[in-house]
Amino acid sequence: MQKKSLKSPKVPVHGPKQSNQVRIIGGAWKRTPLPVLEALGLRPTPDRVRETVFNWITHLRDANWSPVKVLDLFAGSGALGLEAASRGAAHVLMADSNTAVIRQLDTIKTKLNATNVTLQRADALLLAQSLASRGQQFDLIFLDPPYQQDFLARTLPLCVKLLAPGALVYAESGLPLTFDDGDGDAPDWMAGWEVVRADKAGMVYYHLLQYCG
Repeated sequence: MQKKSLKSPKVPVHGPKQSNQVRIIGGAWKRTPLPVLEALGLRPTPDRVRETVFNWITHLRDANWSPVKVLDLFAGSGALGLEAASRGAAHVLMADSNTAVIRQLDTIKTKLNATNVTLQRADALLLAQSLASRGQQFDLIFLDPPYQQDFLARTLPLCVKLLAPGALVYAESGLPLTFDDGDGDAPDWMAGWEVVRADKAGMVYYHLLQYCG
């Protein structure tokens, strides 16, 4: 049976209207507000979605965050990467291509004395390729890209070489990745990936994935 094409259907560029800040849900920096820049495509994961996702991850990891190495390829407001750091992740590499975003995250990092966080201004695709070429691996990868440019389809295959044993990938999108539409076919870029957990909040579909290929 022929697989679906790589290109995704048109989806909204932005999810539900966001406030100008989000907050860290748990850990050492619980309730810390994180300002949200009005940057193109910047759409922070809502607090209630992050609470659900981190409950999933905490359960799957038996509440053991201390050895976890995290990669956040589309850092944006920092809500995902800083949440992991707040909960005690060993190291969190947060990347974004927007200079203003990285400057703001650096200010927050300094305020929190977040010594387990490293920031890098970089293109997500090029960074993923570079990290893989150096043999770096991560236990948890966050993929929360702008919806409109098929970033998820382009970055998810690159993550395969970045996965430590048992690693999880969080993927957020404007479309479900479960493909329960009758014929069950997944696109090529989902080959080998299993959806471990999935849910929907408003126009946001969010998933925990593991590679089983």
